[in-house]
Amino acid sequence: MRYSTCMAFGFLCVLSSPISAADEVIRIAHIDPTSGPFANVGQSLGRHLQAVVDEINANGGVFGGAKLELVNLDNKSSPQESVLVLQQAIDQGIRYITQANGSNIAHALTDAVAKHNARNPDQAVLYLNFGAIDPALTNEKCNFWHFRFDANVDMKIEALTNYMMLQKGIHKVYLINQDYAFGQAVSRSAKELLKKKRPDVEIVGDDLHPIGKVKDFSPYVAKIKASGADTVLTGNWGNDLSLLVRAGKEAGLTTDYYALYAYIVGSPTAIGESGANHVKTLSAWQVNVPENKLEKFATDYKSKYGEDMWFNNAKTELDMLVRAMRTAQSTDPLKVAKALEGMKGQGDTGELWMRPDDHQLMQPLFISTFAKVGKGVKYDVEGLGLGWRDDVRIEGKDTVLPTSCKMERP
Repeated sequence: MRYSTCMAFGFLCVLSSPISAADEVIRIAHIDPTSGPFANVGQSLGRHLQAVVDEINANGGVFGGAKLELVNLDNKSSPQESVLVLQQAIDQGIRYITQANGSNIAHALTDAVAKHNARNPDQAVLYLNFGAIDPALTNEKCNFWHFRFDANVDMKIEALTNYMMLQKGIHKVYLINQDYAFGQAVSRSAKELLKKKRPDVEIVGDDLHPIGKVKDFSPYVAKIKASGADTVLTGNWGNDLSLLVRAGKEAGLTTDYYALYAYIVGSPTAIGESGANHVKTLSAWQVNVPENKLEKFATDYKSKYGEDMWFNNAKTELDMLVRAMRTAQSTDPLKVAKALEGMKGQGDTGELWMRPDDHQLMQPLFISTFAKVGKGVKYDVEGLGLGWRDDVRIEGKDTVLPTSCKMERP
Protein backbone atom coordinates (compact mmCIF):
# COMPACT_ATOMS: atom_id res chain seq x y z
CA MET A 1 0.00 0.00 0.00
CA ARG A 2 1.38 3.43 -0.95
CA TYR A 3 0.34 6.55 0.91
CA SER A 4 0.83 10.26 0.34
CA THR A 5 -0.58 13.36 2.01
CA CYS A 6 -1.74 16.71 0.71
CA MET A 7 -3.35 19.87 2.00
CA ALA A 8 -6.74 20.71 0.52
CA PHE A 9 -8.40 23.90 1.77
CA GLY A 10 -6.30 23.51 4.90
CA PHE A 11 -7.58 20.02 5.80
CA LEU A 12 -5.37 16.95 5.93
CA CYS A 13 -6.17 14.87 2.88
CA VAL A 14 -4.97 11.26 2.94
CA LEU A 15 -4.74 9.57 -0.44
CA SER A 16 -3.78 6.03 -1.20
CA SER A 17 -3.64 3.53 -3.97
CA PRO A 18 -7.04 1.83 -4.28
CA ILE A 19 -8.18 -0.08 -1.20
CA SER A 20 -11.66 -0.82 -2.52
CA ALA A 21 -13.29 -1.55 -5.84
CA ALA A 22 -12.98 1.37 -8.23
CA ASP A 23 -16.66 1.15 -9.00
CA GLU A 24 -17.79 1.39 -5.35
CA VAL A 25 -20.67 3.81 -4.88
CA ILE A 26 -21.24 5.53 -1.54
CA ARG A 27 -24.89 6.48 -1.41
CA ILE A 28 -26.20 9.39 0.66
CA ALA A 29 -29.93 9.69 1.27
CA HIS A 30 -31.18 13.28 1.26
CA ILE A 31 -34.39 13.41 3.30
CA ASP A 32 -36.25 16.69 2.76
CA PRO A 33 -39.60 17.78 1.26
CA THR A 34 -39.96 17.60 -2.50
CA SER A 35 -43.73 18.02 -2.30
CA GLY A 36 -46.00 20.23 -0.19
CA PRO A 37 -45.56 23.86 0.94
CA PHE A 38 -41.77 23.64 1.29
CA ALA A 39 -41.12 21.62 -1.87
CA ASN A 40 -39.21 24.46 -3.56
CA VAL A 41 -36.72 24.57 -0.68
CA GLY A 42 -36.22 20.80 -0.50
CA GLN A 43 -35.81 20.50 -4.27
CA SER A 44 -33.29 23.35 -4.32
CA LEU A 45 -31.29 21.76 -1.51
CA GLY A 46 -31.20 18.55 -3.53
CA ARG A 47 -29.67 20.48 -6.44
CA HIS A 48 -27.11 22.06 -4.10
CA LEU A 49 -26.05 18.65 -2.84
CA GLN A 50 -25.97 17.20 -6.35
CA ALA A 51 -23.66 19.98 -7.56
CA VAL A 52 -21.19 19.15 -4.78
CA VAL A 53 -21.44 15.42 -5.46
CA ASP A 54 -20.72 16.08 -9.14
CA GLU A 55 -17.67 18.19 -8.26
CA ILE A 56 -16.28 15.56 -5.89
CA ASN A 57 -16.79 12.76 -8.40
CA ALA A 58 -15.28 14.82 -11.24
CA ASN A 59 -12.18 15.38 -9.10
CA GLY A 60 -11.55 11.66 -8.58
CA GLY A 61 -14.20 10.72 -6.07
CA VAL A 62 -13.66 9.85 -2.45
CA PHE A 63 -10.67 7.50 -2.56
CA GLY A 64 -9.70 4.40 -4.48
CA GLY A 65 -12.07 5.35 -7.29
CA ALA A 66 -15.16 5.29 -5.04
CA LYS A 67 -17.84 7.80 -6.05
CA LEU A 68 -20.74 9.45 -4.25
CA GLU A 69 -24.37 9.04 -5.27
CA LEU A 70 -27.20 11.22 -3.96
CA VAL A 71 -30.61 9.65 -3.35
CA ASN A 72 -33.39 12.23 -2.82
CA LEU A 73 -36.28 11.02 -0.64
CA ASP A 74 -39.46 13.04 -0.07
CA ASN A 75 -40.48 13.30 3.58
CA LYS A 76 -43.44 15.60 2.85
CA SER A 77 -42.28 17.79 5.78
CA SER A 78 -43.54 15.10 8.15
CA PRO A 79 -41.53 13.60 11.05
CA GLN A 80 -43.43 10.33 10.68
CA GLU A 81 -42.80 10.18 6.93
CA SER A 82 -39.13 10.98 7.57
CA VAL A 83 -38.74 7.92 9.79
CA LEU A 84 -40.43 5.77 7.14
CA VAL A 85 -38.13 6.93 4.33
CA LEU A 86 -35.14 6.59 6.66
CA GLN A 87 -36.03 2.93 7.07
CA GLN A 88 -36.39 2.59 3.30
CA ALA A 89 -32.89 4.02 2.90
CA ILE A 90 -31.48 1.63 5.51
CA ASP A 91 -33.20 -1.32 3.82
CA GLN A 92 -31.44 -0.30 0.59
CA GLY A 93 -28.08 -0.47 2.33
CA ILE A 94 -27.60 3.32 2.60
CA ARG A 95 -25.46 4.25 5.60
CA TYR A 96 -25.34 8.05 5.27
CA ILE A 97 -28.33 10.38 5.51
CA THR A 98 -28.57 14.15 5.34
CA GLN A 99 -31.36 16.64 6.05
CA ALA A 100 -31.83 20.38 6.49
CA ASN A 101 -35.52 21.36 6.62
CA GLY A 102 -37.09 21.38 10.05
CA SER A 103 -35.88 20.68 13.57
CA ASN A 104 -39.04 18.65 14.15
CA ILE A 105 -37.77 16.35 11.40
CA ALA A 106 -34.27 16.36 12.90
CA HIS A 107 -35.53 15.24 16.30
CA ALA A 108 -37.37 12.32 14.72
CA LEU A 109 -34.35 11.33 12.62
CA THR A 110 -31.73 11.55 15.35
CA ASP A 111 -33.88 9.41 17.66
CA ALA A 112 -34.53 6.85 14.93
CA VAL A 113 -30.86 6.69 13.91
CA ALA A 114 -29.72 6.26 17.53
CA LYS A 115 -32.20 3.40 18.09
CA HIS A 116 -31.28 1.69 14.84
CA ASN A 117 -27.55 1.89 15.56
CA ALA A 118 -27.97 0.57 19.10
CA ARG A 119 -29.83 -2.46 17.74
CA ASN A 120 -27.71 -2.90 14.60
CA PRO A 121 -24.13 -1.81 15.34
CA ASP A 122 -22.85 -3.61 12.23
CA GLN A 123 -25.21 -1.55 10.04
CA ALA A 124 -24.68 1.85 11.66
CA VAL A 125 -26.01 4.99 9.97
CA LEU A 126 -24.45 8.47 10.17
CA TYR A 127 -26.77 11.50 10.16
CA LEU A 128 -25.42 14.76 8.66
CA ASN A 129 -27.60 17.75 9.54
CA PHE A 130 -26.94 20.88 7.48
CA GLY A 131 -29.87 23.08 8.43
CA ALA A 132 -31.99 21.97 11.42
CA ILE A 133 -30.82 24.25 14.21
CA ASP A 134 -32.79 23.68 17.41
CA PRO A 135 -30.06 24.02 20.11
CA ALA A 136 -31.34 20.89 21.88
CA LEU A 137 -30.00 18.72 19.07
CA THR A 138 -26.42 19.41 20.18
CA ASN A 139 -27.25 19.91 23.84
CA GLU A 140 -29.56 17.64 25.85
CA LYS A 141 -30.51 15.61 22.75
CA CYS A 142 -26.95 15.26 21.42
CA ASN A 143 -26.13 11.98 19.73
CA PHE A 144 -22.77 10.53 18.63
CA TRP A 145 -24.27 9.65 15.23
CA HIS A 146 -25.48 13.21 14.54
CA PHE A 147 -23.27 16.03 13.20
CA ARG A 148 -24.56 19.57 12.58
CA PHE A 149 -23.01 21.75 9.87
CA ASP A 150 -25.00 24.95 10.58
CA ALA A 151 -24.85 27.27 13.58
CA ASN A 152 -27.63 26.61 16.07
CA VAL A 153 -30.36 29.07 17.05
CA ASP A 154 -28.57 30.35 20.16
CA MET A 155 -25.37 30.99 18.18
CA LYS A 156 -27.27 32.84 15.46
CA ILE A 157 -29.41 34.94 17.79
CA GLU A 158 -26.32 35.76 19.87
CA ALA A 159 -24.62 37.10 16.73
CA LEU A 160 -27.72 38.91 15.47
CA THR A 161 -28.51 40.60 18.80
CA ASN A 162 -24.89 41.69 19.18
CA TYR A 163 -25.45 43.62 15.96
CA MET A 164 -28.95 44.81 16.91
CA MET A 165 -27.79 46.24 20.23
CA LEU A 166 -25.71 48.79 18.28
CA GLN A 167 -28.60 49.95 16.09
CA LYS A 168 -30.01 53.11 17.70
CA GLY A 169 -33.21 53.03 15.65
CA ILE A 170 -34.50 49.83 17.28
CA HIS A 171 -37.01 50.52 20.06
CA LYS A 172 -39.92 48.10 19.60
CA VAL A 173 -39.44 44.54 18.38
CA TYR A 174 -42.13 42.12 17.26
CA LEU A 175 -41.30 38.39 17.25
CA ILE A 176 -43.12 36.07 14.85
CA ASN A 177 -42.06 32.47 14.39
CA GLN A 178 -43.23 29.03 13.35
CA ASP A 179 -44.71 27.00 16.19
CA TYR A 180 -42.31 24.08 16.46
CA ALA A 181 -38.96 23.38 18.12
CA PHE A 182 -36.95 25.80 15.97
CA GLY A 183 -39.39 28.73 16.05
CA GLN A 184 -39.92 28.31 19.78
CA ALA A 185 -36.15 28.37 20.29
CA VAL A 186 -35.83 31.60 18.24
CA SER A 187 -38.53 33.28 20.33
CA ARG A 188 -37.03 32.13 23.63
CA SER A 189 -33.46 33.11 22.73
CA ALA A 190 -34.43 36.49 21.23
CA LYS A 191 -36.42 37.52 24.31
CA GLU A 192 -33.63 36.51 26.66
CA LEU A 193 -30.80 38.14 24.74
CA LEU A 194 -32.58 41.37 23.79
CA LYS A 195 -33.59 41.91 27.41
CA LYS A 196 -29.99 41.33 28.49
CA LYS A 197 -28.31 43.47 25.82
CA ARG A 198 -30.92 46.15 25.16
CA PRO A 199 -33.15 46.53 28.24
CA ASP A 200 -34.50 49.71 26.69
CA VAL A 201 -36.01 47.72 23.80
CA GLU A 202 -39.64 46.65 24.21
CA ILE A 203 -40.89 43.29 22.93
CA VAL A 204 -44.31 44.36 21.65
CA GLY A 205 -45.43 41.02 20.25
CA ASP A 206 -44.50 37.35 20.31
CA ASP A 207 -46.53 35.18 17.94
CA LEU A 208 -46.11 31.50 17.14
CA HIS A 209 -48.09 30.19 14.18
CA PRO A 210 -48.57 26.71 12.66
CA ILE A 211 -45.73 25.76 10.34
CA GLY A 212 -46.61 25.57 6.65
CA LYS A 213 -50.36 25.98 7.24
CA VAL A 214 -51.02 29.75 7.26
CA LYS A 215 -52.10 30.95 3.82
CA ASP A 216 -52.94 34.53 4.80
CA PHE A 217 -50.66 36.41 7.18
CA SER A 218 -52.69 39.63 7.06
CA PRO A 219 -54.13 39.15 10.59
CA TYR A 220 -50.58 38.82 11.94
CA VAL A 221 -49.46 41.88 9.98
CA ALA A 222 -52.38 43.87 11.40
CA LYS A 223 -51.18 42.99 14.91
CA ILE A 224 -47.63 44.05 14.02
CA LYS A 225 -48.85 47.42 12.70
CA ALA A 226 -51.06 47.99 15.74
CA SER A 227 -48.15 47.25 18.09
CA GLY A 228 -46.10 50.17 16.76
CA ALA A 229 -43.15 47.87 16.12
CA ASP A 230 -40.21 49.33 14.21
CA THR A 231 -38.52 45.92 13.84
CA VAL A 232 -39.66 42.36 13.14
CA LEU A 233 -37.39 39.51 14.17
CA THR A 234 -38.32 36.17 12.61
CA GLY A 235 -36.92 32.73 12.03
CA ASN A 236 -39.61 31.98 9.43
CA TRP A 237 -38.36 30.27 6.29
CA GLY A 238 -39.73 29.15 2.95
CA ASN A 239 -43.36 29.96 2.20
CA ASP A 240 -43.94 31.10 5.78
CA LEU A 241 -41.49 33.95 5.30
CA SER A 242 -42.53 34.73 1.73
CA LEU A 243 -46.23 34.99 2.62
CA LEU A 244 -45.48 37.05 5.74
CA VAL A 245 -43.41 39.58 3.80
CA ARG A 246 -45.96 39.70 0.97
CA ALA A 247 -48.77 40.41 3.41
CA GLY A 248 -46.66 43.15 4.99
CA LYS A 249 -46.04 44.77 1.60
CA GLU A 250 -49.75 44.71 0.76
CA ALA A 251 -50.60 46.32 4.09
CA GLY A 252 -47.94 49.00 3.78
CA LEU A 253 -45.92 47.69 6.73
CA THR A 254 -42.68 49.69 6.93
CA THR A 255 -40.83 47.87 9.70
CA ASP A 256 -37.31 46.59 9.32
CA TYR A 257 -36.94 42.80 9.20
CA TYR A 258 -34.19 40.82 10.90
CA ALA A 259 -34.75 37.41 9.35
CA LEU A 260 -32.61 34.33 9.81
CA TYR A 261 -33.61 32.91 6.43
CA ALA A 262 -34.40 35.81 4.09
CA TYR A 263 -31.89 34.42 1.60
CA ILE A 264 -33.65 31.07 1.02
CA VAL A 265 -34.88 30.41 -2.52
CA GLY A 266 -38.04 32.39 -3.32
CA SER A 267 -37.81 34.71 -0.31
CA PRO A 268 -35.89 37.54 -2.04
CA THR A 269 -38.56 37.70 -4.75
CA ALA A 270 -41.29 37.90 -2.09
CA ILE A 271 -39.38 40.68 -0.34
CA GLY A 272 -38.92 42.67 -3.55
CA GLU A 273 -37.79 46.25 -3.96
CA SER A 274 -39.71 47.49 -0.93
CA GLY A 275 -37.30 45.45 1.21
CA ALA A 276 -34.23 47.29 -0.04
CA ASN A 277 -32.27 48.53 2.99
CA HIS A 278 -35.06 47.24 5.28
CA VAL A 279 -34.26 43.51 5.43
CA LYS A 280 -31.23 41.99 7.10
CA THR A 281 -30.31 38.34 7.28
CA LEU A 282 -27.69 36.15 8.88
CA SER A 283 -26.01 33.35 6.96
CA ALA A 284 -22.88 31.21 6.73
CA TRP A 285 -22.20 32.65 3.26
CA GLN A 286 -23.72 34.74 0.50
CA VAL A 287 -22.44 35.43 -2.98
CA ASN A 288 -21.21 38.98 -2.24
CA VAL A 289 -19.04 38.22 0.79
CA PRO A 290 -15.48 39.58 0.50
CA GLU A 291 -12.73 37.18 -0.62
CA ASN A 292 -15.38 34.85 -1.99
CA LYS A 293 -13.71 31.48 -2.66
CA LEU A 294 -17.06 30.07 -3.77
CA GLU A 295 -17.64 32.65 -6.51
CA LYS A 296 -16.86 30.29 -9.42
CA PHE A 297 -18.74 27.37 -7.87
CA ALA A 298 -21.76 29.65 -7.34
CA THR A 299 -21.73 31.10 -10.86
CA ASP A 300 -21.29 27.60 -12.37
CA TYR A 301 -24.19 26.40 -10.24
CA LYS A 302 -26.41 29.21 -11.50
CA SER A 303 -25.46 28.51 -15.11
CA LYS A 304 -26.31 24.82 -14.72
CA TYR A 305 -29.50 25.01 -12.66
CA GLY A 306 -30.88 28.44 -13.49
CA GLU A 307 -31.13 29.43 -9.82
CA ASP A 308 -28.88 31.11 -7.30
CA MET A 309 -26.72 29.14 -4.94
CA TRP A 310 -27.78 30.26 -1.47
CA PHE A 311 -26.73 27.54 0.99
CA ASN A 312 -23.03 26.75 1.21
CA ASN A 313 -23.63 24.39 4.15
CA ALA A 314 -24.36 21.67 1.59
CA LYS A 315 -20.82 22.01 0.24
CA THR A 316 -19.19 22.37 3.65
CA GLU A 317 -20.92 19.20 4.83
CA LEU A 318 -19.94 16.98 1.91
CA ASP A 319 -16.41 18.37 1.67
CA MET A 320 -15.85 17.56 5.35
CA LEU A 321 -17.44 14.12 4.98
CA VAL A 322 -15.09 13.23 2.14
CA ARG A 323 -12.09 14.51 4.08
CA ALA A 324 -13.13 12.34 7.02
CA MET A 325 -13.43 9.28 4.76
CA ARG A 326 -9.99 9.96 3.30
CA THR A 327 -8.50 10.44 6.75
CA ALA A 328 -10.11 7.23 8.01
CA GLN A 329 -9.36 5.41 4.74
CA SER A 330 -12.78 3.90 5.22
CA THR A 331 -16.45 4.45 4.46
CA ASP A 332 -17.48 2.73 7.69
CA PRO A 333 -19.76 5.23 9.52
CA LEU A 334 -18.12 4.66 12.91
CA LYS A 335 -14.61 5.27 11.62
CA VAL A 336 -15.78 8.28 9.61
CA ALA A 337 -17.59 9.76 12.64
CA LYS A 338 -14.40 9.48 14.69
CA ALA A 339 -12.49 11.25 11.91
CA LEU A 340 -15.07 14.06 11.80
CA GLU A 341 -14.89 14.65 15.55
CA GLY A 342 -12.58 17.56 16.26
CA MET A 343 -11.80 18.19 12.58
CA LYS A 344 -10.23 21.62 12.05
CA GLY A 345 -9.01 23.49 8.99
CA GLN A 346 -9.62 26.20 6.43
CA GLY A 347 -12.92 25.90 4.60
CA ASP A 348 -14.33 28.04 1.82
CA THR A 349 -15.25 30.87 4.23
CA GLY A 350 -12.50 30.55 6.83
CA GLU A 351 -11.62 28.48 9.87
CA LEU A 352 -13.89 25.49 10.52
CA TRP A 353 -14.02 23.34 13.66
CA MET A 354 -16.29 20.39 14.36
CA ARG A 355 -16.43 20.52 18.16
CA PRO A 356 -16.03 16.96 19.46
CA ASP A 357 -18.04 17.64 22.63
CA ASP A 358 -21.37 17.96 20.81
CA HIS A 359 -20.69 17.62 17.03
CA GLN A 360 -21.56 21.28 16.42
CA LEU A 361 -19.66 23.02 13.61
CA MET A 362 -18.06 26.38 14.35
CA GLN A 363 -17.72 28.56 11.24
CA PRO A 364 -17.82 32.25 10.24
CA LEU A 365 -21.23 33.93 9.99
CA PHE A 366 -22.25 37.00 8.00
CA ILE A 367 -24.91 39.66 8.54
CA SER A 368 -26.09 41.19 5.26
CA THR A 369 -28.55 43.82 4.05
CA PHE A 370 -30.85 43.46 1.03
CA ALA A 371 -29.79 46.26 -1.32
CA LYS A 372 -29.65 47.35 -4.94
CA VAL A 373 -26.79 46.18 -7.12
CA GLY A 374 -23.94 48.61 -6.80
CA LYS A 375 -21.42 49.27 -4.07
CA GLY A 376 -20.95 46.04 -2.14
CA VAL A 377 -23.50 44.15 -4.27
CA LYS A 378 -21.83 42.61 -7.31
CA TYR A 379 -24.37 39.86 -7.88
CA ASP A 380 -28.12 40.19 -7.59
CA VAL A 381 -30.43 37.34 -6.62
CA GLU A 382 -33.38 35.89 -8.51
CA GLY A 383 -32.94 38.47 -11.28
CA LEU A 384 -34.20 41.29 -9.07
CA GLY A 385 -31.41 43.83 -9.44
CA LEU A 386 -31.14 43.45 -5.66
CA GLY A 387 -28.77 41.31 -3.66
CA TRP A 388 -27.06 40.91 -0.32
CA ARG A 389 -24.55 43.50 0.86
CA ASP A 390 -22.10 42.26 3.46
CA ASP A 391 -22.29 44.24 6.72
CA VAL A 392 -20.51 42.20 9.38
CA ARG A 393 -18.35 39.09 9.47
CA ILE A 394 -18.34 37.07 12.70
CA GLU A 395 -15.46 34.63 13.08
CA GLY A 396 -16.25 31.07 14.06
CA LYS A 397 -14.34 31.40 17.33
CA ASP A 398 -16.66 34.26 18.28
CA THR A 399 -19.77 32.10 17.85
CA VAL A 400 -18.74 29.45 20.38
CA LEU A 401 -21.23 28.93 23.21
CA PRO A 402 -21.20 26.35 26.02
CA THR A 403 -22.90 23.00 25.48
CA SER A 404 -24.76 20.79 27.92
CA CYS A 405 -24.15 17.70 25.78
CA LYS A 406 -23.14 14.53 27.60
CA MET A 407 -21.99 12.48 24.63
CA GLU A 408 -22.33 8.71 24.85
CA ARG A 409 -19.91 7.06 22.44
CA PRO A 410 -20.01 3.53 21.04
